[in-house]
Amino acid sequence: MPSSPRSTGTTSSSISLAWNASTDNSGTVKDYRVYEGSAVVATVTGTSATVSGLAASTTHTYTVTARDAANNESARSAAVTATTQAGGGGGTPVAANGQLRVCGTKLCNKNGKQIQLRGMSTHGLQWYRQCVTTGSLNALATDWKADVVRLSTYVQEGGYETNPRMFTDLAHTLIDQVSALGMYVIVDWHMLTPGDPNYNLARARTFFTEIAQRHASKPNILYEVANEPSGVSWSTIKGYAEQIIPVIRAQDPDGIVLVGTRAWSSLGVSEGATETEVTGNPVNASNIMYTFHFYAASHGDEYLNALSRAADRIPMFVTEFGTQNYAGEEANNFTMSQRYLDLMASKKISWVNWNFSDDQRSGAVFKVGTCNAGGPWTGTTSLKEAGVWIRDRIRTADDF
Repeated sequence: MPSSPRSTGTTSSSISLAWNASTDNSGTVKDYRVYEGSAVVATVTGTSATVSGLAASTTHTYTVTARDAANNESARSAAVTATTQAGGGGGTPVAANGQLRVCGTKLCNKNGKQIQLRGMSTHGLQWYRQCVTTGSLNALATDWKADVVRLSTYVQEGGYETNPRMFTDLAHTLIDQVSALGMYVIVDWHMLTPGDPNYNLARARTFFTEIAQRHASKPNILYEVANEPSGVSWSTIKGYAEQIIPVIRAQDPDGIVLVGTRAWSSLGVSEGATETEVTGNPVNASNIMYTFHFYAASHGDEYLNALSRAADRIPMFVTEFGTQNYAGEEANNFTMSQRYLDLMASKKISWVNWNFSDDQRSGAVFKVGTCNAGGPWTGTTSLKEAGVWIRDRIRTADDF
């Protein structure tokens, strides 16, 4: 029997549900049925479903059963009740929410409502440009129902520093494409090695000046100014942020800036520190958020608890995570990943998964060869196990 049924999101016309998996005597479950009263309203193979076509401001109660290969059906789960939202929301994430701002420790929309964005990050655009196409972005918007896309412009490793004009123009093009689809865009300055963001300060000034100037009128741009600082103190990272934020503000006064934290954006945990170095000495700027990255097979309770504590003190945004180890490789730990997702849902922490490519690692959502073949981008036939799992969770209805 499925356990712990819960509502994970509502719109004016849909309710999204999730539950814990069930196993029968042979250990296999063919599918799950979602009931409203005696009527079956959804049949799915995973542990979540979205019931659509509902009227606004109506309350619904559901139970869930599991079936095995012989169509034997389990007892019903406990009931879960949820209410659809009032009507009148926009048709895309940006249409619904408009210009975002930081309110207290949360991300808020144009109406002051606390919201959570969920989406995908590209891989390095110098390597996997072929995975970020009109077709794949359209699939993210319409099939995956993503709210946000993170565009990763690596600085080193064959990236921006090798051809600043080309990579800046590529960023412009992709920002425009994502914006046309009504999703939010994180412009990711993907500094990684060396770990001191000041090494690229002059380049960052040039890049963000042009990006912010060109796109300042758009309501959907967020600026991630240092992907994963490492090997330097928090005070060094803070100093960098306090130099680059005014560069962006001079062009785009309203855009939210995302600031990387110490030790590969782990709030310092991966270098033996805790979140208190940030919460006790925040960046001297407004309308900013701090980033946290985790990989569920490597980063357990110590990291999860640091994120939880930090989110009660400062605005947090998880701009990168994976269900595998810290290299985005090997086996998926979906149990730990779900613990993180449940925490982030409860505290309205927005998140972006790594990565939207077909590289050989288990963390790349597409099977190897998908991008060169031009898809298929929709559905699950081209997806690895992690891709199926994360698409399913992005697709659950937003609470806008």
